[in-house]
Amino acid sequence: MKTIKKSGLIWIGVLSLSLVFAACDSSSDPSSATASEDGIQYKVDPEARVITNSWPYCDSTYYGELNDAETEGLFFMREEEKMARDVYLTMYEKYPLPVFKFIPKSESAHMAAVKVLLDKYELADPVGDNPIGVFINGDIQNLYDDLVEKGSVSEIEALKAGALIEETDITDLDTHIAEIEENDDILTVYTNLRRGSTHHLKAFVWNLKVRGVEYVPQVLSLEDYNDIIIINP
Repeated sequence: MKTIKKSGLIWIGVLSLSLVFAACDSSSDPSSATASEDGIQYKVDPEARVITNSWPYCDSTYYGELNDAETEGLFFMREEEKMARDVYLTMYEKYPLPVFKFIPKSESAHMAAVKVLLDKYELADPVGDNPIGVFINGDIQNLYDDLVEKGSVSEIEALKAGALIEETDITDLDTHIAEIEENDDILTVYTNLRRGSTHHLKAFVWNLKVRGVEYVPQVLSLEDYNDIIIINP
């Protein structure tokens, strides 16, 4: 464990790019949305178009300790956000859809938010200079390889892979949020990451729906999935 004794405020001033396509959901009315370059209409969430300081500050005057679960959670989430970005970048090379073009920018912002916490707590960055598709965590590496293989089959399978990534991210964030004891800065970042992932999930589900595919949740319970897709469109 590492005790933090720093003064001042660290603002997590990353771009919140849960952006243009991140708020699309299966109930969106295409007639009220913004046209996209692939001819599909995308509804824009005004709350997602935040430019800077979208992440509340980390209060570095707090004298806190990370428990083991919090430490491992930061390592894991840093690589999981990279995994999401890398899959989407890889899929964009095969299927140049806007959803694969813009969401990686949001994932990069998520990666940056976790990196701020790693730096604050003086933890080594598991990402480092690793190129696309390379991960330290074996489970994340296997997931990346599996998703790229499945997504390479077709455009539909690539969109399903994207939805699965966001489901997984939401589930993992819920697990790590439950492990937080006193560190409100981590809680703040994870809560924002989760919100972004719900936007992304809705984007992939909507993209599948307009292509005639009704997505079935693979990780989330049907109740939690419907809460994201239907109750909170």
